[in-house]
Amino acid sequence: MTHNMKLRREPFDKIARGEKTIELRLLDEKRRTISTGDTIVFTCADDAGCSLHTRVVALHVFADFDELYRNLPHDKCGYSYGDVASHHDMEQYYSLDEQARYGVIGIELELL
Repeated sequence: MTHNMKLRREPFDKIARGEKTIELRLLDEKRRTISTGDTIVFTCADDAGCSLHTRVVALHVFADFDELYRNLPHDKCGYSYGDVASHHDMEQYYSLDEQARYGVIGIELELL
């Protein structure tokens, strides 16, 4: 199955360079349909002409981003060496209520 998602320029570029191999999302209805082996086409939200094709190699499901950040390597989630990684970073995208309702997922990827 092929899924389509949008990403802002910075995480898009990090995936393109192989620096970010885990995409973090809310485990809502759309993300519940993703399985290992599926393809995800990421389109850059800042330039719709740019896209990346990836394959899902693993799915990491957690109750919230606090738990996710305690269990996954921050560098694979897009943080550079020396960055302070905090689960609060994701609250700008997904509220605590949404996290409690749906849970969260780390989608581990490889470039195609």
